[in-house]
Amino acid sequence: MIEAPAKEPRELNGEDSVRVELVSRAFQTRRGRVDALAGMSLHAAPREVVAVVGPSGCGKTTLLELICGLQPPDSGRVQAGPAALMPQRDLLLPWLSAIDNAGLALRARGVPREQARKAAAPWLERFGLAPFVHTRPAELSGGMRQRVSFLRTLLAGKPVLALDEPFAALDAITRQEMQGWLGHVLESEPRTVILVTHDVEEAVILGDRVIVMSPRPGHAVREIEVPLARPRKRTDPAVVELREEALTALGVQA
Repeated sequence: MIEAPAKEPRELNGEDSVRVELVSRAFQTRRGRVDALAGMSLHAAPREVVAVVGPSGCGKTTLLELICGLQPPDSGRVQAGPAALMPQRDLLLPWLSAIDNAGLALRARGVPREQARKAAAPWLERFGLAPFVHTRPAELSGGMRQRVSFLRTLLAGKPVLALDEPFAALDAITRQEMQGWLGHVLESEPRTVILVTHDVEEAVILGDRVIVMSPRPGHAVREIEVPLARPRKRTDPAVVELREEALTALGVQA
């Protein structure tokens, strides 16, 4: 087993930080007990993007749900500011327009429909969706749907964003476009982000640090700093080197 290096976080005070300490979580299923996480630890300083990669079934989604308070740990400690979860599927309501889907987070807080639309409208323009304000999800491309979904998450007003493989369902070209778009958005509207992804290159392109998890039960086996200025090019030798380091930690031949 590769031991994750012990590092102190830069600063974890305030409601926009995340600390997960030696957390374990198990589930009882029809087939018996499933240990999802065992001794999982990570931290995220305010406005830091921490990317988490690992094999399928290693507990990455469970980790995000723990950070968002959607389920409790069996042991260990989770300290996180208020967090909004963006699931892998966009979960847009098919009968609502783009602007009304984006405003759902505001409506859930009791904001009237017209006021929610006024708040969402300038963001739709910033996200390149102004011509599609009244378009329903079925008529939007995959990338557009993910932008609406991310905007809904952002409008929740939480200091911590938990993103669960947000671009996994997109084709390769659209995924690369969306990675560049998300990087730009987070530069202009920084948040503390825990990004779960199966794409190691995406983790290096977007993350300030990359946490590599073991197979189930999941725990951190490597922490990789990404000390590179943004935007990052996939062909940059430093990006390629960090990608190969993460793949090696995963046990994948780079």
